[in-house]
Parts: sequence; structure tokens; C-alpha cells
Amino acid sequence: MPPTSPPEKQNSSLMREMFSVIAPRYDFITRVFSYGMDMRWKRQGVDLAALPKDALILDLACGTGDFSWLVSRKLPAARAVSADLTHGMLRLAAARGVRHAVCADAMRLPFPNASFDAVFVGYGLRNFPDLDRAAAEIARVTKAGGAFVSLDFFLPANALWRRLYLGYLTVQGACWGFLLHGKPRIYTYIPDSLRCFVSMDDFSTRLLRAGYGKIDARGFLLGGIALHHATRR
Repeated sequence: MPPTSPPEKQNSSLMREMFSVIAPRYDFITRVFSYGMDMRWKRQGVDLAALPKDALILDLACGTGDFSWLVSRKLPAARAVSADLTHGMLRLAAARGVRHAVCADAMRLPFPNASFDAVFVGYGLRNFPDLDRAAAEIARVTKAGGAFVSLDFFLPANALWRRLYLGYLTVQGACWGFLLHGKPRIYTYIPDSLRCFVSMDDFSTRLLRAGYGKIDARGFLLGGIALHHATRR
């Protein structure tokens, strides 16, 4: 019997409530779970996007705005729109200097077709209730020849490593959830969301179906985290 999606993934109100609690500790947790390599991987993603100097980019499920911040540092003339479901995350992004913030749902993006030179998603894919629909929406708002870049957790292809990885994330998540919030469940959501997710190669296939080509997928932690770069056809 296939695993079911966690309730937060099925209910946007629960998702918003959970990330409102996480927001003040979000950057710390992303660094912990990536062994401090998170920003280095995101910089790779920005470099892979090969953006024009005056690019308009969408930082979707932006969290505290890492991708927006990195693009603005690399290309001062570029413009970033940061979008997230959680107001608390958007306030933190604004505190870092993000100028354009939008509360938006990835299933129904409030932007015209072909609006952006690139769309970036950091640790947001697992939280979208319909991955294929989200990929189609992202493709819709991306210009032909534009870039899609994502960094996220994925299910490792190796069955043994997959079991060990999910067990490790569960233990680590429970410990940090209890220490930081008194709620182990806060971060055990990560492995729970992964159980019903896809591998990095499966996601590459979905991007091809959504209208992307030239896909570059780079796995870290034996496929437990991956960086994808793709070009909109």
C-alpha cells in the first residue's frame, strides 16, 4: 500500500500554520540538514541558470529569500519576486532586503504567461500537493529558453539507503523539533513528506513532460538531496 501524504500537504491552512512556527528557525534548520552546504548548492543553482544581467526571476516557496538574495548579490540589476504561502516567511525575506514579496499558492500562480527569465524553488517541491500541476504552472510563467532551478530532498533510488535515510531524518527531525519548538512533529514532517515523494530521476522525467529540456540533475547525500536545472522549451 503506497504511503499517504501527510495532512499538512493536503491542507494549505495546516501547511501555513506549520511554517509559521518554523519560520524563525528556518535558516538554521536548512543549514543543519544540509551539513552547512545548503548555500553552496544554491549558489551552484544560480550559476547554472546563466541569467541575463537584468533578469526577472521568481523565487517560489521562497522561505527567507535565499535565492532572491543570491541573485541580487550576483546581478544587481536583476529583479526578484519572492512568493510563499506563509506571511511569516515573507516578513523574514523582507527583513533581508527582498523588495517584491507575494503571498501565492504554487498551484495557482498569480502571474501572466511567460513572465520570468527563471524560476527558483528551494525545498518547496515536496510541499506542493500536486507536483505535476505545480511543474506545469512553473513552466507556464517561465519564458521560452528560461531556466528552472530547484533544490530539494528526494527519495534515494537505493532501497537500503532510502530506509536508512528516512530513519535518520526521522530521528534528527524529532530531536530538533523537540529542542527548538517542544514539538517533535515539526521536523518529522520532512521524512513523512518524502515517503510519498519521488526520486531525483523521477522528477527529471516529470520536468520533460512539463515542457523542459536540457536537464541537469546533481545529487548530494547519495541522492537524498538534489539540485535540478532545466531549460524551458
